[in-house]
Amino acid sequence: MKKSLLVLSTLMLFSCGSGNDVELVAIGSDTKLSAPLESTPELKAKNIILLIGDGMGPNQVALAKFATGGPDHRLSFENFPFTGIVYAHSTDSLYTDSAASATAWSTGVKTINKFLAIDAEKNFLPTIPELLSTKGYKSGLVVTSSVTHATPAAFYAHIDSRYKEKEIAKMLIDSDIDIALGGGKEFFDAEIVDGGLSMIFEKNSLNLNTLNSEDRVIGLFAEDGIERSLDVPTQLEMTQFALSFLEKKSKNCTGFFLMSEGSQIDWAGHANNVEYMLVEFADFDATVQAATNFAAANQNTLVLVTADHSTGGLVLQRPRVSKVPAQWTTGSHDLSPINIYAYGPGAELFSGVMDNTEIFDRILLALDYENLESANCIN
Repeated sequence: MKKSLLVLSTLMLFSCGSGNDVELVAIGSDTKLSAPLESTPELKAKNIILLIGDGMGPNQVALAKFATGGPDHRLSFENFPFTGIVYAHSTDSLYTDSAASATAWSTGVKTINKFLAIDAEKNFLPTIPELLSTKGYKSGLVVTSSVTHATPAAFYAHIDSRYKEKEIAKMLIDSDIDIALGGGKEFFDAEIVDGGLSMIFEKNSLNLNTLNSEDRVIGLFAEDGIERSLDVPTQLEMTQFALSFLEKKSKNCTGFFLMSEGSQIDWAGHANNVEYMLVEFADFDATVQAATNFAAANQNTLVLVTADHSTGGLVLQRPRVSKVPAQWTTGSHDLSPINIYAYGPGAELFSGVMDNTEIFDRILLALDYENLESANCIN
């Protein structure tokens, strides 16, 4: 189904509410059940695709499932063979923000809320893209927020405040990230960009033939976060392009790492807006399916789907005829544990209960990082 139709069908599913009002969400009907994916044969992971539904707690997942296809429907990642439960807290609080949580994935170390890839004492922490670049890897980031926002920044920036976005933008330019796509044009000074890095600002510039000769690409399609329109790429479109770019650039190298975030699932939770959340979720789910299709065709690829935290304290109540009453209980993050879903070589490492720092450890274990030889990825 085309993205525009996904969004249109989502918009027709419910009546709107606000604040702590109860919103009635129509239950979908899906009579064609999808089959669970089987475990990948014994292979070592070469590529990692990490998909983040920012603010995507268990009830956001359940509501999207019910609204999209009903109780028997399965979202793309619900077919994955392994599922785990992840607890997230920062160094200074049971409450985590996206910066501290993303730092836990990217470095394996907990930190203070708002810190990025530094520990509580402000010591430098190497990130997964930085570690993998010494082993001949390419890396990419896709977001629907600014590319300088907390989650993507934790993979390349080392700074004591997620809000220093102009400084973070300079760190991205100087980083090991080969492709970064999202919003955030207002934080960059294109005049300071050196050769070898192409900065693009239009959807039609996402052309592999045109960008094939570029070593690195930063795509900025909005001043800050991406606002949906036909002139701006979706998470699905950006992720598909990033996968094609990284696959081509890493052809003679060890592999690639890609993080793709549905950033505004979180923003919808903060806004207590079910309509907004389900539209963002539809794009995220389509993105996960595209990543899954890539992994099915390239069976040395591990796909992980998780969240940094849950947002909005979403409560789903007893159905009223054919609708699910959905109620937000906070405009902030809540303390719900979140899930992680895994498909591909090493997926079995992500079952059971874990801390969010263990995601970092298990990714490196799936790659057999300790036994990878040092290498430079030269196109």
